[in-house]
Amino acid sequence: MLLEAFPVELIADILGELDLASLVTCSCLSRRLRCVASDPALNPWRKPILRNLQSHNYEPALKHLSVRTAVPRHNWIDILSVARPPFLLFDATLPNLKEPEWEECFLRRFLPGWRKWRKDGSWRQAFLKMLHRVWHRSVTSCTTDEAWTKYILLNRNGSANELQMSSRNFSPIAIFNELKLQNNLTHLETWRRVILELADVRIVVFGVLSRPKTTLSINPNAHMLLRPPGIEWGEIKRNTAGRKRHFSNAEEYIQDYGVYPLRTVVSVPNFLSLEYQMTTNTYTKLRHPTPSPSHANYPFYTPGGGDRRWIGMPETEEETSRS
Repeated sequence: MLLEAFPVELIADILGELDLASLVTCSCLSRRLRCVASDPALNPWRKPILRNLQSHNYEPALKHLSVRTAVPRHNWIDILSVARPPFLLFDATLPNLKEPEWEECFLRRFLPGWRKWRKDGSWRQAFLKMLHRVWHRSVTSCTTDEAWTKYILLNRNGSANELQMSSRNFSPIAIFNELKLQNNLTHLETWRRVILELADVRIVVFGVLSRPKTTLSINPNAHMLLRPPGIEWGEIKRNTAGRKRHFSNAEEYIQDYGVYPLRTVVSVPNFLSLEYQMTTNTYTKLRHPTPSPSHANYPFYTPGGGDRRWIGMPETEEETSRS
């Protein structure tokens, strides 16, 4: 059967299973293959590019992919949003993108508050400057551009504080140990959770886990940060706005210790006896900035072992597995 007889979609799927070097070679074999490879709608380059970005073991062909005219330009938005800073700064040949495309790369890679560093320059200049700053900060202890570090403190009374201290003296462990001492929680183990991992930033929380006897020792802010209302462990579909949870027996209620009150169940404590109204928000996957592959479905659960927001205490997990 002649190549012209195959549907272009099938040809694009076959080309997408190749590595980048083989795909570059195939795109030069015939006009038919080149038309399929250069079609932005078919885009057989996306699959091998994403495989490279997820494995962190980049093929040599990825370095100079921008000089290939058969590669659609919008593929570089994905590369610039996720690839390692040293690769982009020192190894890769960067493409000539338009200003809106550089803006999209900046918004996908960096935190929203970092837009202030653009000032009066172009988005390309702001992107490369911020990328170099991130790389420089990750390999050295220099704090010339970041003399102060800001962090958020979620209090048990439901309030939150934005604090800052000198970057050279900033130690999350020391800060949290002082808070444990002030709240008589030094006997509890400190737990660390990665809430979200981006290309260059990780949002980490420190806390203690226990089974409280009353709601007075609950931290609602921390509870909702780890387990957003309306999102269940393992759920990746969009939630329906305003839906309610109802429980037919005591085995089905969530042990949230009064943070989200539930409807009356016979064997449930009184402080868990109210109806729980689900959040009215409709959750969507985070795109600006773009999460790393380990949290690709954020705020939903991402399978694969990288998303550990819902993990509990070992004894709690053991009890759950036995029941």
